[in-house]
Amino acid sequence: MSKHGRVLVAMSGGIDSSLAAVLLHEQGYEVVGMTMKTWDYASSGGTKKETGCCSLDSINDARAIAVSLGFPHYILDIRNEFGDYVIDHFTNEYLEGRTPNPCVLCNTHIKWDALLQRADRLDCQFIATGHYAQIRNENNRYIISKGLDKNKDQSYALWGVSQESLSRTIFPLGKLRKTEIREMATEKGFIELVTKPESYEICFVPDNDYRGFLKRRIPTLEAEVKGGDFILEDGTVVGKHEGYPFYTIGQRKGLGIALGYPIFVTGIDKVHNRVVLGVEKDLLRTAMTVKGLNMSKYPDLAGKPLETVTKIRYNDEGTPAVIEQFGEEIKAFFHEPVKSIAPGQAAVFYEGNDVVGGGWIQTSYNF
Repeated sequence: MSKHGRVLVAMSGGIDSSLAAVLLHEQGYEVVGMTMKTWDYASSGGTKKETGCCSLDSINDARAIAVSLGFPHYILDIRNEFGDYVIDHFTNEYLEGRTPNPCVLCNTHIKWDALLQRADRLDCQFIATGHYAQIRNENNRYIISKGLDKNKDQSYALWGVSQESLSRTIFPLGKLRKTEIREMATEKGFIELVTKPESYEICFVPDNDYRGFLKRRIPTLEAEVKGGDFILEDGTVVGKHEGYPFYTIGQRKGLGIALGYPIFVTGIDKVHNRVVLGVEKDLLRTAMTVKGLNMSKYPDLAGKPLETVTKIRYNDEGTPAVIEQFGEEIKAFFHEPVKSIAPGQAAVFYEGNDVVGGGWIQTSYNF
């Protein structure tokens, strides 16, 4: 046993998780690598070649790093638990007229739990990932904060990780920039990692066509939902759509309808299979409700309104907002209108660089 302990590192085969393992190895940890097989794209009926974290190439790349440094590497097949939870949720959310965020859900309910279970079996005290985020213990709370590299910061996707899980988690890249990681990989001779393309797509929708995925998963779906009404905010019918699950709040392209001015999806009515259209200003909202909370920095804000910067999607810069907690729900009141708040997406609340907590967007409105 090393003086730092034994750590199970989630290795996708990409540059970030590979360098996380390398850095921990160099720091004196006893490293065990593990690559999780979450999805077999061929089973979805897609035509694009399998790429990304679940491909055979990525698994082999992760193993090659482990072999070169002399630490063990395992493959963990979690396709059943991943599919039952993440993919079913993804599908059901679209059927409810919402816009899901499967990567956050996977972190929260699948990857961390799966890693910790295997860490216990392999006598690992810690788990580690290649996320660009930081973690610290303060006032007996484990707090996630933004990574040093603001362009790569991934703290938004980690709001749901539990305190117990965070107590055993290491983020080796939190204080590093992507440019430094690339330089390190080059210096250490891992050139293939530097030139390897990075994937930003949902792992089980690598062609980025979620509509095609839904149609393949539910063969009868298109026939059941096609032909509903496009309506304006005042209820005027202006055309027929392809089915409410195939649209998202804020969408402008691919509507197949022309009104002589820019139009956007501003609402989805599952019950009546209607898609509401409006102009850009109709997307603006000043408040929202959030449930399914995980408040990591302050476990209970009831009666304590808090000034935050609130993000409503991964690439959102965030907007100043006061949040107030009412039982299991938070209401966020923005200081300026926010565009395209989509139910089903994650809302994450920041105090400075710290993640206060987060939850799932339920509704948006104007106050």
